[in-house]
Amino acid sequence: MTRQALRIAVTATALAAAATLPAQAKDLTIGLATAQTGALAPYDQPSLAGFRMGVDEINAAGGIDGKWKIKLITKDTRSDTAETALAAQDLAGAGIQVMITPCDADPSIAAGLIAQQAKIPTFSFCASTPTLPLDVGDYMFGAYPADNEQGTMLAEYAIKQGYKTAYLLVSPDSAYTLKLPEYFGKVFKAEGGKVVGQASYSLGQQDFSAVVTKISAMDPRPDVLMTSAYEPAFPAFIRQLRGAGVKIPVLGSDGIDTPTTLGLGKLVDGVVYSTAGFAKPGSKLAAFNARYEKLTGKKPDTLYIANGYDLAHVIAAAVKKAGSLDPATIRDAIAGLKDVQGVTGAITYAGTDRMPLRSVSLVRIVSDKRELVSQGIPPVSKVPAP
Repeated sequence: MTRQALRIAVTATALAAAATLPAQAKDLTIGLATAQTGALAPYDQPSLAGFRMGVDEINAAGGIDGKWKIKLITKDTRSDTAETALAAQDLAGAGIQVMITPCDADPSIAAGLIAQQAKIPTFSFCASTPTLPLDVGDYMFGAYPADNEQGTMLAEYAIKQGYKTAYLLVSPDSAYTLKLPEYFGKVFKAEGGKVVGQASYSLGQQDFSAVVTKISAMDPRPDVLMTSAYEPAFPAFIRQLRGAGVKIPVLGSDGIDTPTTLGLGKLVDGVVYSTAGFAKPGSKLAAFNARYEKLTGKKPDTLYIANGYDLAHVIAAAVKKAGSLDPATIRDAIAGLKDVQGVTGAITYAGTDRMPLRSVSLVRIVSDKRELVSQGIPPVSKVPAP
C-alpha cells in the first residue's frame, strides 16, 4: 500500500477514534505500539525496558510536576507494519495522549498517520530516518540522532583516518538501510573521498557470498566499507567477510549496538559504529547503568535502554512545560523543548524539523567491549539535507 493510500485508509478510523478522547484525564496515558517480538524486538524490547524504568521513577516521585501519574497501554506489533497500524487504531480509540511507535520508519509512518489524524503527539523509539516527521505531519517526532547526522560523523571519521576509497553495502528494503550509507557517501565524497562500489542485500539475508567474492576480487580493495545493516544481516555478512580473509575496516551504525554483535568476538574487533551516547566514567549514563544493574541484576547491554529512559523524561518535560494533558498543547510543548538533560546528553527539539538535535557518539568494538572514539554534533553545514 502506498503512503498516500494509507493516509486515506486510516483517516476515517482515526477521526472517529479522536472523537472518543476524554474531555479531562487525571493521568497521562501513553500508548505503545511497539515490536516486542519479531525482527525489531532487539531494539524495541530494551527501549521499552528503559522507558518503563523512567516512568516508574517519575511516578514514584509523585508524577509529572507532582500532578500527573503516567499510565501505559502496550501492544505488541510483532514487527509488522499492518499490525502496527491496527495497534495504533486501538490505542487512539483508548483515549491516549501520547503514542510511541517502533524503531523503524515504515511501521512508525503507518502508526504516525493514524496518530496525526487523531492529533496525538507521537514518538518513534529509535527510528532515525530524518524524513520521518515530514512523511507523517506535525504531530510526529523522532527520538534518536538522525541518519544524516550519523552518516556525517562516520564520514568525517573515515576522512580523518586517511581513508580515500569506500564501499557501500545497502538494502532498499528500508529507509534506514538505504539512506544512511547514502548520506555517508555524500559527505565522504564532499570531503575528498571516493565511493568505488556498492552492493545491495535484502533484510534478513543470510548468504553474502556473492558480495564478499566481489569485494575480495577488487584490486585495490577499498580502504573502508560502510553499512547500516543490522540483525540478522550484519552478523551473517561480517562472518562471511572475515571468513574470506577480507580485513578492510568496517563502519556501521546504531543498529549493531546489540549483544549479538558483541558476541561475535574477534570477528568484529575494530568495527566502529555510530550511536546516541557512551558511558564515560563519572557520567550520567554510567550512573544510570549502575542503577539499572542494581534494579534488574543485569548490566545494560545496549544503549537503547538508556534511550528509552530518556524518552520518558522528554515526555515528562513536555507535559510539565505544557501544564496540561491536552495532546495539542503537549505537541506544541515538545516542539519547543530545549536542552532536556537526559542520561545520554542534552536533547533539543526547538528550531528543528522534529528530529532531535543531540550528540552522536562513535564507538569502537575491541575484545568484546566498547570504547569511545569521538563524540559531538556534526557541523550543520556538512549534514546532507534529508
